[in-house]
Amino acid sequence: MKQIHPTAVIDAAAEIADDVTVGPYAVIEGDVSIGRGTVIESHACIKRRTSIGENNRIHAGAVLGDLPQSLSFKDVPTFLRIGAGNTFREHVTVHRAMVENEATVIGDHNYFMALSHAGHDCVIGNRVIVTSCALIAGHTVVEDNVVISGAVVIHQFSRIGRLAMLSGLSAVNRDIPPFVIAGGRPAAASGLNVVGLRRAGVTQAGRTRLKEAFKTFYASGLNASRAIEEIEKGEMTPEVRHFVEFIRRSTRGVCRSAEWAEKRGADF
Repeated sequence: MKQIHPTAVIDAAAEIADDVTVGPYAVIEGDVSIGRGTVIESHACIKRRTSIGENNRIHAGAVLGDLPQSLSFKDVPTFLRIGAGNTFREHVTVHRAMVENEATVIGDHNYFMALSHAGHDCVIGNRVIVTSCALIAGHTVVEDNVVISGAVVIHQFSRIGRLAMLSGLSAVNRDIPPFVIAGGRPAAASGLNVVGLRRAGVTQAGRTRLKEAFKTFYASGLNASRAIEEIEKGEMTPEVRHFVEFIRRSTRGVCRSAEWAEKRGADF
C-alpha cells in the first residue's frame, strides 16, 4: 500500500508502485515511474522523464532528472534511468541527458552523499560511493566499485575505472585507470587500491601481477605504448587485461604518476 503524505504534489500520469513512500511536500512530475520499496522523503523533487527502480531511498531536498546544465541544450526528449537499491542523500542532484533520446544512467546500490552531483549523460556503474560535495561533470563514465571522496571535481568526458579511489579535494582532468588510487590537483596515480582489490576477492597472485603492471606503466620510464607492450609480455590476468584495455581506449589520456607530478609541478 502506498504511503503518500497529503502535502505531496504528484502528477496523475506518474506511475508509482503500490508500496512506495512519499514524504511531505515532495514533488513528482508526469512521465515518471517509481519502483517498489522506494522511499522519497520530504521536499525531494522527481522531474519528468525519470525512471527509478526498486528499493531506492531519496532523502530530503534531492532533485533527480532536472534539465542538464548546458547553454546548448534544446528541450528535446532525454531521460534519467536509475536502477535498484541506491541512496541519494540530502540535496543530491542528478540531471537527465542532454543528447536527444539518450539517458543519464545510474546503476544499482550506489551511495550519493549530501550535496553531490552527477551531470547530464553520465553513466555510473554499481556500488559506487560519491562522497559529499563531489561533482561529476557531464558525459563522465564511472565504472563499478569506485570511491569518489569529498569535494572531488571530475572534468566532463572523463572515465574512472573499476575499483579506483579518488582522494578528497582532487581535480580530475584525465582518465583514472581501474584499481588505482589517485589524488591531487590535477589527480595523479599514487598506487593501487589494495584494500579494495582484497575485498573484491582478487587473489594475492592477481594483486602481485597487477602491481607489476602498475610499476611498468608508471615507473619504468617507458612511454605509454611501450609500457603496454611490456605488460602484455607477462601474464594477462583479468585485472591486468582490464587495466590495459582501459588505457588503450582512453581518448583524454590517463593520469600521470604522483612522482612525475611532483617533479614537474602541477602545471601539466
